[in-house]
Amino acid sequence: MLGITAAVLFFIAFLINAATISTNEVFSSTNFMLIGLAALALHVAGIGHGWAARGGRSRRR
Repeated sequence: MLGITAAVLFFIAFLINAATISTNEVFSSTNFMLIGLAALALHVAGIGHGWAARGGRSRRR
């Protein structure tokens, strides 16, 4: 889920930069890119991978 969030933030940063939209300091393309990089780093670290059952299949011994 964080990977998709990062992609959306990168796309918003690209649109702001490509359209040369004048924004304030909070909504600059650099800030969107940095937030996207943070979300991508969390995704690669394994945080926010969604809800999954632990253990998967049951083991028989």
